[in-house]
Amino acid sequence: MPNVLVIYDSRSGNTEKMANAVAEGVKDSGVALELKTVDDAVPGDLVNADGIIIGSPNYFGSMSDKMKVFIDTSVKVRKKLENKVGAAFCSTGAIGGGGETVLMTMLHALLIHGMIIVGDPMKATGHYGAIAVGAPDEGSRDVCRKLGRRVGELVLKLA
Repeated sequence: MPNVLVIYDSRSGNTEKMANAVAEGVKDSGVALELKTVDDAVPGDLVNADGIIIGSPNYFGSMSDKMKVFIDTSVKVRKKLENKVGAAFCSTGAIGGGGETVLMTMLHALLIHGMIIVGDPMKATGHYGAIAVGAPDEGSRDVCRKLGRRVGELVLKLA
């Protein structure tokens, strides 16, 4: 069965709440789900997934140090992630506080692996991925669910 891996880092719990909402959307799409914190993930987990969604809090316009270290170690599986589906989400402290910058740096890493990135031209999920300001409200959680569902649906189409 096609599967999606959601990996996230969360210090305050806001990104974890987003990850849980993304996971709900993945499950709604009908694919298998694996949800892990960045502390529990290893680069080999990426190889076994058909879709990968990564999430991080915004730290001064960058992803968390733990997520950056994980992405840096993903070089061990370089060339094994080509044509997998990828997406990203981010919690941030303020509108205009760097959330889109965080998304773009995470998406750059997925692109370097040759992954297919899920965007949204209609902005039902945010053009680059899901962003929540502070604790995700119901609207932000809905955006996260839609992102997870879009990734799961594309994984199913490509399977």
